[in-house]
Amino acid sequence: MISSELYHQVRRLHIRTNRLVNETFGGEYLSAFKGHGMEFAEVREYAPGDDVRSIDWNVTARRGHPYIKRYVEERELTVMLLVDLSASGQFGSVNRLKTDIATEMCAVLALSAITNNDRVGLLLFTDKIEKFVPPQKGKRHGMRIMRDLLHFQPQQRRTDVGLALDFLHHISRRRTVSFLVSDFMTSGYDMALRVAHRRHDMIPISIADRRDVSLPQLGLVALQDLETGEYMLVDTASDAVRENYHRRRETAVEQRQHLFKSLRVDSIEVNTEEPYIRPLLRFFRQRERRGARAWA
Repeated sequence: MISSELYHQVRRLHIRTNRLVNETFGGEYLSAFKGHGMEFAEVREYAPGDDVRSIDWNVTARRGHPYIKRYVEERELTVMLLVDLSASGQFGSVNRLKTDIATEMCAVLALSAITNNDRVGLLLFTDKIEKFVPPQKGKRHGMRIMRDLLHFQPQQRRTDVGLALDFLHHISRRRTVSFLVSDFMTSGYDMALRVAHRRHDMIPISIADRRDVSLPQLGLVALQDLETGEYMLVDTASDAVRENYHRRRETAVEQRQHLFKSLRVDSIEVNTEEPYIRPLLRFFRQRERRGARAWA
């Protein structure tokens, strides 16, 4: 049994995100991923009447006469939500915490997938695998996803993105569309992302706050590392201190973005100061345009 308070929280989240799905994201999701339901089956010789756009030019060059690629439509799409629950997500300097935004975005993605009869799974992680919900279909399953997003309390505070990606690689043998939701205030996950990207359609969603990269000028303040619990005194009145902090954080962001670009993964950048709707819609529409060009 869930408490009355949690029930009402889940209902409010469902009402809010269901409206967004029905009015905004449902059709965008379908358009963005309709081409991803196709799976390569075989290469065979070209026959009169075949679509010339399906010709495999590499095989054709080797064999000396035309061959085409044949695809079959997959019965369903599997969407995985990998959500970072480390303590750094419990931060937001303006209106909302990073975790609040992550929860609502994942609810929108889950409902969009379920509305289109796709399966959805959930992986909650810190520096350990906190909870795994295997992919399923159906509205009841969607409500369970939202309940876990709202209610689950992690045991650990630190982050290990690589661990979550390794876990996904081992439990999902078939290709999935996997949204990796984190503030990415960590490192050491490059190789795990490369490996996961070979099998899955990896879509990192980075949720950032302005104070992740810049310190306000407040004088001598005690800052706490939310993941280690450690405090340190920082002289934010010092131009050199603020500049050094900004430079180190900007370098980390640039390295992350360079990694995503080098792998050609589509990433989504969200800021706590702005609604997440715009970057999510932009992502869906970019996917739709790319799919249209691929099939043209």
